[in-house]
Amino acid sequence: MNNNTLNYIQVSASLMCIDWLRAEEQVKILNNEKIDMLHIDVIDGKYAADFTMGTSIINCFRDIFHKPFDYHLMVEEPKRLFDTFDIRPGDSFAIHQECCQNLHRDLISLRKMGAKVGAALSPSTNISTLDYVLEDLDFVLLLTVNPGFKGQRILPNAFQRINDLRRIIVERNLDVRIHVDGNVSIENIPNMIKNGADTLISGSSGMFMKDLSLEKSIKHFREAIYRGMHGKS
Repeated sequence: MNNNTLNYIQVSASLMCIDWLRAEEQVKILNNEKIDMLHIDVIDGKYAADFTMGTSIINCFRDIFHKPFDYHLMVEEPKRLFDTFDIRPGDSFAIHQECCQNLHRDLISLRKMGAKVGAALSPSTNISTLDYVLEDLDFVLLLTVNPGFKGQRILPNAFQRINDLRRIIVERNLDVRIHVDGNVSIENIPNMIKNGADTLISGSSGMFMKDLSLEKSIKHFREAIYRGMHGKS
């Protein structure tokens, strides 16, 4: 791992991938396992061809998950939704560079509302599009699959993109984390970390798996993080 990567790897569990018939039970397990954040995908069917939950459902989980929410807005012109969220200390928002008429303005608006701010990039978007806002970010969310649906295979250039972004952050001496979302599997986690990722979005590929209990999946997930931090495959 690059020496400038933060030593602590954070985990953000994807609410979209939870077993909805056991939602409260599974959120309590996430609390007991001290998962760092709850990842909230908001999709409007325009930028990404799917729909997820609105704020009336999201806010039902505010008082049963005990740590910050990590919002990923896959929506056109996300600023129109900012006021609908119950933003609390430590919450973060990733908004897509591809969806904003003025990304910098929208980031500043979110920060004024008390949130940490990040820019999200789809796999086909060049990292260089963030040159003018990188200093204003707390993190970049790199998608390693195309946005919208869970369970996709990781794209071939994913590890190189993580590495390229980490190199830019180091060269510019910035305190910007790299969040990675998409096929964050037990097999892919070590290479994601070795290339510079320091926050992992855990979904159906690595944590919410049908053939393992959530507790066992979290154990395997953390073992994969350990291998990545210590240079093991």
